[in-house]
Amino acid sequence: MSHSPGAVPRITGRTRLFAVLGDPVRQVRAPEMLNPVFAELGLDAVLVPVHAPAAHLGEVVRGLQRAANVDGLLVTVPHKAAARAFADVLSPAVRLAGGTNVLRRGGDGRWYAENFDGVGFVAGLVAAGHPPAGRSVTLVGAGGAGGAIAAALVLAGVARLDVVDLDPARVRALLDRLSDHAPGVVRHSPPATAGKADIVVNATPLGLRDDDPLPFDPARLGPGTLVADVIMTPPETRLLRTASALGLPVHPGAHMLSRQLDLYREFFDLHPTEQAG
Repeated sequence: MSHSPGAVPRITGRTRLFAVLGDPVRQVRAPEMLNPVFAELGLDAVLVPVHAPAAHLGEVVRGLQRAANVDGLLVTVPHKAAARAFADVLSPAVRLAGGTNVLRRGGDGRWYAENFDGVGFVAGLVAAGHPPAGRSVTLVGAGGAGGAIAAALVLAGVARLDVVDLDPARVRALLDRLSDHAPGVVRHSPPATAGKADIVVNATPLGLRDDDPLPFDPARLGPGTLVADVIMTPPETRLLRTASALGLPVHPGAHMLSRQLDLYREFFDLHPTEQAG
């Protein structure tokens, strides 16, 4: 099946299916970014959003995995940690981060889990002129996205990583996973540490709705502190608007996903068809 870039996919009986799972799911941008890739490559494939309530995640995932024409699952909040249980093979990045944001069906029938959130986030920082190596970073949120970003920041060579989260057990698990890679670099810290950081990252879901409370107060940050968000919709969260109004540089969440597109293509082994030229 051939498409022109940006064309609406023509669904056929041979169309291969991909789904992005979330709760909520209305904010996801992966379909807007990956479906044009399928079209550009001339692939008979489509990515659709699937609202998977947390209480029924297992039923949703197992059902999709048993559908023979489903080739891959993307995972967003709040399922990244729980989705590990539905993979047969975990990559080193998944083990280090504690969560997955993508699973694929292998040719052997097994499901393989990978995590591109962290490497995508760091690549976005570097591309925007904010390399984290040697910098002091405060990470607010140690869940699925936070764990992946923490691992990638450590591997990128940050000088110090302060993790702020209301769940001490979740932070302890993160520290245990990262301790061998950067002894003494990662710490469980109170919110006040953000005031001394070069970069402060919101890796919580706060900001998906405009009436959400701020994950931290940008007014308490030092001049020039970069405020980064992982939330992609809305593209400018209340946090980023507040930080910008205070004169602080900001880094929106869209960079994290855009830098993952090539990784998805490789992971799912997506190549142009003959029809696509």
